[in-house]
Amino acid sequence: RNGDGRRRAVPPTLPPLPPLRLRVLRAALSTAVPPSSPALAAPAPPPRHELLLERLRLRHLKDSSSPGPPKPLRERARGGERGSPPPQHQQRSVEVESFEELGLEEEVLAAMREAGITKPTEIQCVGVPAVLSGTSVVLGSHTGSGKTLAYLLPLVQLLRHDEATLGMSMKPRRPRAVVLCPTRELTEQVFRVAKSISHHARFRSIMVSGGTRLKPQEDSLNMPVDMVVGTPGRILDHIKEGNIVYGDIKYLVLDEADTMFDQGFGEDIRKFLAPLKNRASKPGDQGFQTILVSATMTKGVQKLIDEEFEGIEHLRTSTFQKRIATARHDFIKLSGSENKLEALLQVLEPSLAKGNKVMVFCNTLNSSRAVDHFLTENHISTVNYHGEVPAEERVENLNKFRNEEGDCPTLVCTDLAARGLDLEVDHVIMFDFPKNSIDYLHRTGRTARMGAKGKVTSLIAKKDVGLATRIEDAMKKNESLESLTTSNVKRDSANSQNTGTKGRTSARSARSSDAPRGRSQRSPSRTQLLPGSARRPRASHLRPGSTRRLRTRLRPGRQRPERPSR
Repeated sequence: RNGDGRRRAVPPTLPPLPPLRLRVLRAALSTAVPPSSPALAAPAPPPRHELLLERLRLRHLKDSSSPGPPKPLRERARGGERGSPPPQHQQRSVEVESFEELGLEEEVLAAMREAGITKPTEIQCVGVPAVLSGTSVVLGSHTGSGKTLAYLLPLVQLLRHDEATLGMSMKPRRPRAVVLCPTRELTEQVFRVAKSISHHARFRSIMVSGGTRLKPQEDSLNMPVDMVVGTPGRILDHIKEGNIVYGDIKYLVLDEADTMFDQGFGEDIRKFLAPLKNRASKPGDQGFQTILVSATMTKGVQKLIDEEFEGIEHLRTSTFQKRIATARHDFIKLSGSENKLEALLQVLEPSLAKGNKVMVFCNTLNSSRAVDHFLTENHISTVNYHGEVPAEERVENLNKFRNEEGDCPTLVCTDLAARGLDLEVDHVIMFDFPKNSIDYLHRTGRTARMGAKGKVTSLIAKKDVGLATRIEDAMKKNESLESLTTSNVKRDSANSQNTGTKGRTSARSARSSDAPRGRSQRSPSRTQLLPGSARRPRASHLRPGSTRRLRTRLRPGRQRPERPSR
């Protein structure tokens, strides 16, 4: 030691190290501190065993099968063989405290401050950096989690960067970004968010959708435009008329992508994509970036997306296709003798008394009409939302439902209202239970949005008990509700019953094989009758009063709950 008590760098009294240990120590020292670093003159290096353990730890991390540090998003998007589906990424983001940490600039941040939004959600933590990096991605997260901002915020910033770096500017009929939505209502919702951002970021967006005349939309397209938000059919109409030109389109968004591919929009999307892919295949073209957004994704739709967009990356949050933690789910199982409409009234009236906004979901138009008529007769104000309501009236009904003044009417609807509507709903009631878990997730997504609390009540008829029980069990275990359907549940139940029947049959056969084979010693089975005997009906079928009780259940004026009349 020196006079001040510190150890010298190399004690002169150390015995010489064997050659192998010396080589290992030198290699460890060279890894820990570069030779040119002034740290070599430090009083003492770290203990030798710590250096060796650190090298072993690093080597273990490198060789481990668990994924290491993620590659840059651009590199991952290009990886993999052509035509092979990309690996699925169940990615959970590290939540950040502000939008500044996501790489957004002041123009976009000012819009967030004006809206009172300070902390990004999980899907925004995942999606914003991915879109900014130029990667084509599928963003998957539960409804009401902020997916619209997750792609609009970085998209606006990319448009502004292109103006500054590439000299691109607004031109008539030549948008640089196109957002496709399956419904007019979702189109209006996305357009409103884009307009709120444009007050600070200085870009121009327009909306084109069905249900209105082409001429006013054509006049808007004849002015300089950056972004077009619309439905696939109406955008194809404008392309056919020459009102929209493909030449400058660099960014394409498909909102509610699962609905697009699952409900008949696939052909329109392929028509829209064909010229873009043809242009991108030419040498020197910059190509285009694709962003797909979805709250659910079946395996069939996922396969279509992977085939249509080769190399696209799937980014999913931890809540994707799972129950929302802030929503309470109640399942009320009804017996055959109960009136379903009366049960609905018993659930609805206490909720309305608390001032809650309530949506009632039905499976069919006839069921929706029956519920609306019944509630009106019981002096409950309602508005309707289904396919036979004209588009303008649907918008008017939604505005009445959103109205904060006075008594809010109850929204009676079909699954048309289950997707893409940003509504503040306190209570969702399922008068008819859905046929699959995907529709259940979309219906429940109308409440408990953006961290708010909500309630979901389902009236379960006898025919829906199997699916409802499976969904309830999956939610208790926090499992994914990806592919549960009524047919799947019935098939699984039938398979389990067949397996049990085969087991009992094989056991009975084994016992009979061990018994004596004499005909006189064999007793008759349940299906065999002794000579001269006749099978008697069970006494329970002939109980006095049973017919009267059956008539009571089906007496006139008593409606079967599963099939409401007009």
